[in-house]
Amino acid sequence: MDRTELADFLRRRREALRPDDVGLPPGQRRRTSGLRREEVATLSGMSTDYYTRLEQQRGPRPSEQMLAAIARGLRLTLDERDHLFRLAGHTAPSRVSRADHVSPPLMRVLDRLHDTPAQVMSDLGETLVQNRQAEALLGNETGHSGPARSAAYRWFTDPAEQRIYPEPDRPRHARFLVASLRAASATDPRAVELARLLTAKSVEFTKLWEAHEVAVPAERRKTIVHPNLGEIALDCQLLFTHDLAQVLLVFTATPGTEDAEKLQLLSVVGPELL
Repeated sequence: MDRTELADFLRRRREALRPDDVGLPPGQRRRTSGLRREEVATLSGMSTDYYTRLEQQRGPRPSEQMLAAIARGLRLTLDERDHLFRLAGHTAPSRVSRADHVSPPLMRVLDRLHDTPAQVMSDLGETLVQNRQAEALLGNETGHSGPARSAAYRWFTDPAEQRIYPEPDRPRHARFLVASLRAASATDPRAVELARLLTAKSVEFTKLWEAHEVAVPAERRKTIVHPNLGEIALDCQLLFTHDLAQVLLVFTATPGTEDAEKLQLLSVVGPELL
């Protein structure tokens, strides 16, 4: 671990960001060039003290998980992320196993979506980051570990996962999840391993996997069953990275409808009160 170079790199990347780059208001009496340390800490999901010690060349070597969070908070490119890992004394993650690194362009769009649910997902159906409204709508999908990080794995192994959709919509969504995993298996070996695990656990998955579908279109119109507000009909817009490895999902409701009112309520009260 090169503490001096790591601290310098973190400081320079922090100072290169502006509040508007990450969806924060500019504020007044801003003495710091770029973002404040506490702002980067919040964006990275860690304490200000922990992040500050890194910039001050103090504290223990950060784990790979912490480094991935910092890379996301600082909106680093893949090359910058790899450099960060090497400075901290870790081997840079494989470019194939890229799921923990959110595309900076997608993050810039997500940062500006303050009043509608949005989240970034990997080609394996892993939710990488959610805004507050998406968490209120769908629950916290970023806290899973292991195979359960994948929505497809949870769908076929946990019956409770399917309750978010009305029963008539579930077969089509199951087909979409399997077809998406099949498409990812052509370039991502993790998808092949995930399919192997699911084949051993789910007869339903096995039948859909054997159908070898790869072109089931995503549902552009979804009905989400919220535990407190009931059914909410939403339009779902998708924005992919150039390599199709990640996608930004944005949920909107038709203005003037009861669905729009429910979405507005979620935006106001957030996940804590529902």
